[in-house]
Amino acid sequence: MTAMAAGTVVRYGIIGTGMMGIEHIENINALEGATVTAISDPDAGSRALGQKVARLDDDAVFVDHRDLLASGVVDAVVLSSPNFTHAEILADIIESDLHFLAEKPLCTTIEDAVAVVEHARGHGAVGWMGLEYRYKPPIAKLVAEVHAGVVGDVKMVAIREHRFPFLPKVGDWNRFKSNTGGTLVEKCCHFFDLMTLIIGSDPVRVYASGSQAVNHLDERYDEGAPDILDNAFVIVDYANGARASLDLCMFAEGSRNEQEVSVVGDAAKMEAFVPENLVRYSYRDARPLEEVTVTDDRITYPGLHEGASYLEHLDFLDAIRNGTPPKVTLEDGLMSVAVGIAAHRSIDEGRPLYLSEVLG
Repeated sequence: MTAMAAGTVVRYGIIGTGMMGIEHIENINALEGATVTAISDPDAGSRALGQKVARLDDDAVFVDHRDLLASGVVDAVVLSSPNFTHAEILADIIESDLHFLAEKPLCTTIEDAVAVVEHARGHGAVGWMGLEYRYKPPIAKLVAEVHAGVVGDVKMVAIREHRFPFLPKVGDWNRFKSNTGGTLVEKCCHFFDLMTLIIGSDPVRVYASGSQAVNHLDERYDEGAPDILDNAFVIVDYANGARASLDLCMFAEGSRNEQEVSVVGDAAKMEAFVPENLVRYSYRDARPLEEVTVTDDRITYPGLHEGASYLEHLDFLDAIRNGTPPKVTLEDGLMSVAVGIAAHRSIDEGRPLYLSEVLG
């Protein structure tokens, strides 16, 4: 990869200007040495909002992403279109040789995700997987401390997300598994990525139980009733003997923390709490329990994810400028999707699923 000349302003194109596309525009607006120079979206309302937030002239606004890619006015693109469009658009982006950041999930099927990873192997620019939960300050602190050996040999990881239901999207596309890949792909790929990052081993077996118990039960669309899970338990076994669990509830709006991450090793336990921004240390020896508040002074735009998207963009921009490999890879995205797909199959088939059954 080739580094950019010092002082060059990096020009971004945003493909998909719905909720997350606007979030990315706001983050880039807050970066030094970066600017949004083009957007594309087939929805007129989304295009209008994206144009307003990015402060663009009409000639920088496109309906078709291929016209944006061919425009010659961008150095990098952010893919934030609906999940089910990722495979097709990523194929075009990779052919363009532009730098890119792809929002999660990588794709909605394992076949598409594998194809994208293979296609991108010869890509001459930065290809970054958007898994911004790694960048939430207390979670990033926990991961760094675990990797530094604070808890000893990691044995168990437990992640709880108790939150609100899925937000409305254009045409409510996120109400159907066929569009999203399913809740455990759409939402929970973040957490499966964190599990694998923390444990540092390959996931080998998944067992899950879940249902649609409360949310969207009375909604009806041309496609029928929504089929999106709103609660689940997922257990993931790893090759090194460690195991992880996810406790998801999407009708728990009143929770004190939306995410809680616990890591237990043979020496200590660590916990991270979001949005309290708290990290807790519990030792097995005589040392007292410790709690610290964790923030990051670099954040100038907190946005929807406690500044995580902004910090992710800082690293993505550094990789573009310096010609360095991505810190979060498409392979990371592939593995997080694979665990989510295995979890859905486990629920549907009522049995544990081996990752080899999903990945081949």
